Amino acid sequence: MIDINMFSSADKVAGQGVGAVYDELMALLKRDLSDKYNVRVNKYSKSTLSHYHTIDPQFYLSTFSKKRGRKIGFVHFLPDTLDSSLTLPGIARVVLDKYVIAFYKRMDQIVVVNPNFIPKLAAYGIDERKVKYIPNFVSTESFHPVTPARQLVLRAELGLKQDDFVVFGAGQVQERKGVDDFIKLAERNPDIQFVWAGGFSFGAITNGYNHLKKVVDNPPANLKFTGIVPRDTMINYYNIADVFLLPSYEELFPMAVLEAFASGTPVMVRRLDLYKQIIEPYAMEASDVDEMETDIRQLRDSAETRAHYQDLSAKATAEYSEQHLAQIWDEFYTQQAALAKQSASRQ
Repeated sequence: MIDINMFSSADKVAGQGVGAVYDELMALLKRDLSDKYNVRVNKYSKSTLSHYHTIDPQFYLSTFSKKRGRKIGFVHFLPDTLDSSLTLPGIARVVLDKYVIAFYKRMDQIVVVNPNFIPKLAAYGIDERKVKYIPNFVSTESFHPVTPARQLVLRAELGLKQDDFVVFGAGQVQERKGVDDFIKLAERNPDIQFVWAGGFSFGAITNGYNHLKKVVDNPPANLKFTGIVPRDTMINYYNIADVFLLPSYEELFPMAVLEAFASGTPVMVRRLDLYKQIIEPYAMEASDVDEMETDIRQLRDSAETRAHYQDLSAKATAEYSEQHLAQIWDEFYTQQAALAKQSASRQ
């Protein structure tokens, strides 16, 4: 068996996609590949591979130990992602940005969930040949369509009317996620119900915290902020939605979009270059609030349009299936173990 030490604190902060990515991969390894990989979590024993999911300082220090074997880094963000998410003093921001890149440069291999990040990493001086694209995925056991009867029960439990047209969004409440535009859409469309699941995972240092907190505490009548929702109940929200809207300005490969796809919900996103190779074929795209509003009303008024995007969600779920990704991760780890063996033989 191949020994893999996973290093992660992704579950310490609720309501962020990094934790969901980590949980899905761990579940896949346990369910489909347990006979091939001996996986340990946050252990500093000798291993063939060390896979770093978060950039904790103690993890960085561990990279200098020869026990780590071949070091794999999972890139969930770049300095500009952090800069647009958190409000930090100038010195702290500079130090954090440099630390992030220093961590990535300590890796023997980098994994990105969006191919568009490969040239961005290269711009920071990281060799593109060390970077591998592996897309995110979600379990269809956890996220799937429910029956129409169950949808009606869920709507009643969540305080929604059976005939409400529901626009659902999810993610941390921050400017980068486009929550301001989500609020504008609710204000401009009082006849449509809007629901946002998520909260201020990083508290008062979240970008836009002051003005967004005021709206969260006193939203328009047709807008509900649920706060942070446990991931195992998010399926309920995707299934009561007529459309899932993620108006983010910057993303890698959002888990919420994959969860919505798997639940059979039509998906709308902001038109971003980052989505071109991964989400664009399956989602409705809109450039701004006006276009989002037009498309939402088209979805509301056209059963044919809704059915079309439901079909595309099903196709996306097949593309990013667990079975496909299990094969990809197996091939990747096997290759990395072979490279680790070669490196050890030369020492």
